[in-house]
Amino acid sequence: MDVDEEEGVLWITFDRPDVLNAFTTETAVELAEAVASADPAAHDAVVLTGEGDAFSAGGDVEAMAERREEPADAYGRLGETFGRLVEECLDCPVPIVARVNGDAVGAGLAIVALADFAYAVEDARFSCAFVRVGLIPDTGGTFVLPHLIGLRATKRLAFTGELVDAREAAGLDLINEAVAADALDDRVDELLETLSGLPTRTIGLTKRALHGNLGRGTTDALDRENLLQVQAYGSDAHAEGVEAFLEKRDPEFD
Repeated sequence: MDVDEEEGVLWITFDRPDVLNAFTTETAVELAEAVASADPAAHDAVVLTGEGDAFSAGGDVEAMAERREEPADAYGRLGETFGRLVEECLDCPVPIVARVNGDAVGAGLAIVALADFAYAVEDARFSCAFVRVGLIPDTGGTFVLPHLIGLRATKRLAFTGELVDAREAAGLDLINEAVAADALDDRVDELLETLSGLPTRTIGLTKRALHGNLGRGTTDALDRENLLQVQAYGSDAHAEGVEAFLEKRDPEFD
């Protein structure tokens, strides 16, 4: 994870381009810590982006294949890693901007949903791909996405794992806007300039109020999400999905 400060903006870049910026539990913790370092006294915004051709391919499937753990251990790991990341993004006292430079898949899509603003290049694609490796959406996907894009659209993406392009993602309100690749930086800079002239602490309080009133069930929803994900980790579908991914073939789910 590359973290830089520039003119009141905390830039966080996912820097594993060789695996399309896929996340391990370690990188989830790094991202959580980087987001937690945002300070409204010093920062007007946090920008999340990816190095290379992708924003993030989501969870690192090869790391999943090597993981061996009991359900209780998996539950604790999820809460301390991806669960912590969700909480830090929701509680971050400055606005988070997703600069989506390429595909956002699985946890990558969920991070886009957690951001307060999201702008994507027109050829970026989005997929709630958890189902393709036999898992349910995590990284807050089961409760953030229904609030953001609606229950029916969430079911479509989560049940099928299909890819949608940036323009359709904008139509679903998953992102604010799809822009030409050569205009992405200008569009993000325009937003950052606007935010720099606004009271960051007030925006943080507004964000806190909005998120706190999303049904007042974030902690319970995240706990339920983690419990269900533990069940999915132990499923034949997850084993087949991971094996098929590593063998570069289509999975054969029962």
